[in-house]
Amino acid sequence: MNKKVILIIIGIMSTALIGLAIIQFAWIRWQVDLNEKAFEDKVTMVLNQVKQRVQDDFKKKEESTEQFTFKSTKRKPIVDRILNPEKEDFRTRQLRKEFSSTSFFLDPQNKLENIDKDKLDIYIKDELANQDIDILSDYGVYSNESESFLIVNGNFYVGEIGGSSNIESPEHRSLNNSNYSIPLFNTDTKSPGSLKLFFKNKTGYLWSKVWLSLLSSILFTSLILFCFSYVVWVIFKQKKVSEMKTDFINNMTHEFKTPIATISLATDSITSDKIIHSEDKIRRFAGIIKQENKRMLNQVEKVLQMAKIDKQDFKLRVSQLDLHALIDQAVQNMSLKVNQREGKLTKNLEAEHFIIEGDQNHISNILHNLLDNAEKYSPEKPEINISTKNVKDGVQITVSDKGIGMSKDSLKNIFDKFYRVHTGNRHDVKGFGLGLSYVKALVSAHKGSINVNSELGKGSSFKLILPFRH
Repeated sequence: MNKKVILIIIGIMSTALIGLAIIQFAWIRWQVDLNEKAFEDKVTMVLNQVKQRVQDDFKKKEESTEQFTFKSTKRKPIVDRILNPEKEDFRTRQLRKEFSSTSFFLDPQNKLENIDKDKLDIYIKDELANQDIDILSDYGVYSNESESFLIVNGNFYVGEIGGSSNIESPEHRSLNNSNYSIPLFNTDTKSPGSLKLFFKNKTGYLWSKVWLSLLSSILFTSLILFCFSYVVWVIFKQKKVSEMKTDFINNMTHEFKTPIATISLATDSITSDKIIHSEDKIRRFAGIIKQENKRMLNQVEKVLQMAKIDKQDFKLRVSQLDLHALIDQAVQNMSLKVNQREGKLTKNLEAEHFIIEGDQNHISNILHNLLDNAEKYSPEKPEINISTKNVKDGVQITVSDKGIGMSKDSLKNIFDKFYRVHTGNRHDVKGFGLGLSYVKALVSAHKGSINVNSELGKGSSFKLILPFRH
């Protein structure tokens, strides 16, 4: 698939996912707004009910006082006694107190200051419970005349010295600024004060009502995002694998094309009239055909071997191995190619214990692949070193070179099948990209480990550890 098409599809999917998330959040926000409106209606109902119950209490007191005054005035005219204080007797003084009491209940400010704090506390809690509201933080009775709170949270509040207002105190500032308020004891002019409610954690309370929807939205959106990310990762992974397989097929075709062409040429030569009667030339061309055929078989064997490794369809033939002897043999074989390029291949075998358990054939191939890579990716005169040392429960083998090195991006993929490091303008590095993948798989099969340090333009260093016992 074209990379541009992939990016367009990713852009469309990303836009759809972002749009879906925005719509989900908008719906949840709309639900929170509805809950807030319902909450405000409930609070308004609470304030009205509490106000009504407080006013009912004072109304009962007024009716009780008026009834008592009316019964007392039936017995004797009282106007004269009140207008003539010099004739005032005990009963007159009593009636004066009764009229004074009646006028007391008629004064809204006096009513405000004499609200029963215990009953008020009960009324507020009852009405909040009736409306299923359980987050009240503070409530208070505010006086317009004194510009301060008279009752706060069920307690009479004594103002500061000098009668200064208490509304700016830290504990009352939020209560004073609350939007939830209702006037008490309305008159024709203005109310003497108001009842205020303050809900400290209102936002959290409103969002708690939609937590299930919010959690579900986050969960399912996260699942979609995860699946989308995974699909994108798979698409790029498959695209990369496809490109590597294409390179592999091209390389394999090139590797096979040369020996096939050579064999074809040798076959044509043998059948020509000039050579068919010369035994020496026939032997020579037959040797070329045999050599090129063996080369092709080796290439096919590499591919089949990796297929078996991928399927875990192989079995190690474990035996006691002299690791230093295997290294000596690998160095001897590689020295020919290095010397032809006027390079240098050194060894520094410091491990005192070098007898390990492993498959001789595979260990030899691992060493050969590492040395072969060091030679192939070294410009001009190769400088390669192989060393050993003992580590805990095993032997560490280090193969280092001063070649072209690798970038950080390349280091992430060098052990992937079919992956080949880019060599810039160099096109003489042959192979299928299976060598290091094979090394990684077989080192792991021997219960060992391998890592690489490399810097672009300065060379690479492969360190593998093989345990003494398999």
